[in-house]
Amino acid sequence: MTEASLILVRFVSADGENVQEVQAHDGDNLLDVGQALGQPLEGTCEGQMACSTCHVIVEAEDFAKLPRASEAEEDMLDLAAAATRTSRLSCQITLKAGMDSLTVRIPSDSHNMQGI
Repeated sequence: MTEASLILVRFVSADGENVQEVQAHDGDNLLDVGQALGQPLEGTCEGQMACSTCHVIVEAEDFAKLPRASEAEEDMLDLAAAATRTSRLSCQITLKAGMDSLTVRIPSDSHNMQGI
């Protein structure tokens, strides 16, 4: 695999104090990448878009790199606590080459119940 097919993704903690960077592959799902890093992204519905437990806040300058959210995703985001204009469900983001240096923040209300 060439370096050109790797995408840098930054996960920023809710308090902004911790940043984890990872090189992901073109085609990887952001939820899977975050969970592999131990990020508090529960993903209760396993990517079926039936919950909002994988909610992330995309940095404003990176938001345009993503394809538009579907109506179903927007409906789920309406249920997410602390949702913002740049909120997305990480299960709905498939990483692509044009998304390099994507930065997402974990919402302050995030709780990963899988680790309990």
